[in-house]
Amino acid sequence: MTAALAPLAAFPAPGWDGFQLGPVKIHAYALCIILGIVLALWLAERRWRARGGPEDRVLDIALWAIPFGFVGGRLYHVFSSPDRYFGPGFDGTGDPIQILYVWNGGLGIWGAIALGAVGAWIACRRYGLRLTAFGDVVAPGILLAQAIGRWGNWFNQELFGGPTTLPWGLEVDPASPNFPAGYAPDTLFHPTFLYECLWNLAGVALLLLVDRALHLRHGLMLWSYVAWYTAGRTWIEMLRIDDAEMVTLFGVTQRLNVWTSLLVFVIALAFIVGILLRHRGAAAGPHAHQSVWRAGHAPEGDDGAAVAAGRSGSHAVGAAEDDAVRR
Repeated sequence: MTAALAPLAAFPAPGWDGFQLGPVKIHAYALCIILGIVLALWLAERRWRARGGPEDRVLDIALWAIPFGFVGGRLYHVFSSPDRYFGPGFDGTGDPIQILYVWNGGLGIWGAIALGAVGAWIACRRYGLRLTAFGDVVAPGILLAQAIGRWGNWFNQELFGGPTTLPWGLEVDPASPNFPAGYAPDTLFHPTFLYECLWNLAGVALLLLVDRALHLRHGLMLWSYVAWYTAGRTWIEMLRIDDAEMVTLFGVTQRLNVWTSLLVFVIALAFIVGILLRHRGAAAGPHAHQSVWRAGHAPEGDDGAAVAAGRSGSHAVGAAEDDAVRR
């Protein structure tokens, strides 16, 4: 089976994982993360200007959110895959120093979003901005960054799925420390990094189209992003075969990330329903609007605040965002 399909593999094992710059190696994994962040900021900045947000504030807030998110992502990864760092059952056979080796991969999205949101909240408080408005603006960009960042897993040859006979199976170098024991060297695996990348890109397109039509506000875009991502992450996570913390609930044993995805998905749906009930026409639809400023913090005569508040009509924000998308 695998010998016949290996030459047809859509994704051969990467022959490159970075380059040397003097004494420092620049890892491909890091480059994917950086490219994702750059594209996310680019998209967020365009959407922020369309919402009438003050200039350069996306970058200012990102300078708080990204470091917080990076630390949170690493902590969640260590928490959800502790054997590598502390040994099975924390028996001391692991290598805790590897917690610092972030270039080898290992950033958990749940921790990144949770602590990243804390950093964004601190920054929004400092600048007098609404966290929900900022979250609605950056949500599609976060999903775009996740789509790009997943390619780092390909370069690291990690976090792939189980064996497959599908023609787009992924080759993994048998010499890689991540090659699972017990499989033939020419075995092909599910390219879960690709599945998640495509799922996320589809989500970016869908969210932007829905927002263009309905102008999602008051956190509705943010929680719609969370619901979309977790719906995909649940089934993609079930395909993976790398070591992970297993949890038994309701008599079913699954990876911790599967249960986390399901829980967050339910929470996201609850928030979406709550926002729609609380804000009704102001949360979505042709008359939806929300100022980017917290109450009492809008600068006198600020054009962005006036637009967001609806001075030019309830369609002003939506029209501005449509113009930004067309540009």
